[in-house]
Amino acid sequence: MSTKTDYFLKALIVVSWIIFIGLCIEAGGFIFNAIFTLFINPVGANKFWMEINLSELYTYNQSHYVTLISLMIIAAVLRALMFYLIVKIFHEKKLDLSQPFNETVRRFILKISYLALGIGLFSFWGTEFTKGLLKQGVKMPDIQYLRLGGADVWLFMGVTLLVIAQVFKKGIEIQTENDLTV
Repeated sequence: MSTKTDYFLKALIVVSWIIFIGLCIEAGGFIFNAIFTLFINPVGANKFWMEINLSELYTYNQSHYVTLISLMIIAAVLRALMFYLIVKIFHEKKLDLSQPFNETVRRFILKISYLALGIGLFSFWGTEFTKGLLKQGVKMPDIQYLRLGGADVWLFMGVTLLVIAQVFKKGIEIQTENDLTV
């Protein structure tokens, strides 16, 4: 492998770790603030994670509040889990660029695609739920502040990765046939 490729992979590992840590902090912040608001101090809804004001939703209907923060938590945890898998494959050094078509990489791509589809599904659900609350007259923060935006991008990425996983499956079959004929 060339030196540029080594540096590029090391840079990707560092960036993946930074993103993973940030996503873990975000998911942990959502979980902590949800527990704090529900069980300790309901005033915490007006300054949810990153100054998101959900106090009007909390006073409007607590079950709607729990539903929305649950969707936010699920999407955040799935994003953190996705980057955990990325960090893990780099850390375990199972990414073999000399033989890229292997079962480990195919399973990795499948897991990432399922997580992307899950993030897209829960983000879409949260977006539609928020739109419904807005129609009922509840003042809500923007979808981007709730970290539920981009559901269509996540769904597109999930489907694209599923297609790539199928290409890898065919590549593994061809590579196995070539290894047997030699």
